[in-house]
Amino acid sequence: MTLNLVQAWTAAKNRLQTAGLAGPVIDARLLVEAAADANRIDIVTDPYRQLTPEQEARLEEYIARRERREPVSHILGRRGFWKIMLQVTPDVLTPRPDTETVVDWALKTFGEEEAFTVLDLGVGSGAILLAILAERPRAKGLGVDISEEALAVARENAANLGLAARCALLRGDWCAGLADESFDLVVSNPPYIATEVIETLEPEVRDHEPRLALDGGPDGLAAYRRLAPEILRVLKPGGRFAVEIGWDQREAVEALFRQAGAREVRTLKDLADRDRVVAGAKNPLERAR
Repeated sequence: MTLNLVQAWTAAKNRLQTAGLAGPVIDARLLVEAAADANRIDIVTDPYRQLTPEQEARLEEYIARRERREPVSHILGRRGFWKIMLQVTPDVLTPRPDTETVVDWALKTFGEEEAFTVLDLGVGSGAILLAILAERPRAKGLGVDISEEALAVARENAANLGLAARCALLRGDWCAGLADESFDLVVSNPPYIATEVIETLEPEVRDHEPRLALDGGPDGLAAYRRLAPEILRVLKPGGRFAVEIGWDQREAVEALFRQAGAREVRTLKDLADRDRVVAGAKNPLERAR
C-alpha cells in the first residue's frame, strides 16, 4: 500500500519512538521531508500526497539508519544552524543549538556596520564563523582546523553561502604560526569532554562524531590550557573572545583565562540555562611583548 505524507510521518515517528530515540516527531518529519522531496508546508497543506515507490524506499533506508542511531545530520548531509544551512559529514562535529550562544554574543558585541576580523579556532564545518560573517557584511574571518577533511567541509559551506571571499581557511594547530594582535574577535568550540566520559555518551555522538572534536584530555581542559594564553596573544588590545565550555567547567575555564591576563571574564548561559560560553576581553592598553 502506497503511503501518503501524513501516513509516512506517523509510521516513521512510531518506529523511532519504538526504537527509544529522543525527538522522534522532529526526526521523522525531517526524514520524510527529505525522502519525499517535501517541506513542512506540504505536510500541512497536502497531507494526502502519495509517495512514489522510490520515495518510500528512500524513506525506509533513512528510518533504518536512524534506528541504528546514525544522526539525522549524517543521513541527510546537512544541518541548520543559526540562520544558515550547512553541509555536514562524519568529519565534522554536528552543529548544535548550544553553540549558537557564541554567535548570539558575537553579534551583540559587534554591530551590523562594524568592520572587524574574526578567528575561529577548530572551525569544523564553519558553523560559528560563517554564521557571524553572514550577518556582519563588513567582517572578515579566518578559520583554523587541524583536520584537512573538516576544512574541505568548511570550504564547501563558505562557497555555498557566498562567503568564500570574506573568509580564509587554514590547516593549523590552534594559534601556531599566527601573528600577535591580529584579530578583533576570537571564537572557538574546542573539544571539552574528558576522555573516559566519551564511551558513556549517546551512540549518535560516541560512534559518529569525530573523536578529535570531542576528546578534551583526562579532565576535559587540555584545549583551554593551550588556548587561553594563545587567544590573548593573537587578540588586538581591547579584542574580545568567546569559547564554548562543558556545563560544569565554568570555574576552571574562567580561571585559566584570568591567569592569562583576560579582563571582563564571565560565563554565558544557553537556552536551557546551563553554563555554556566563557567570554572576555584583552586589556585595551596591553601590547604584545
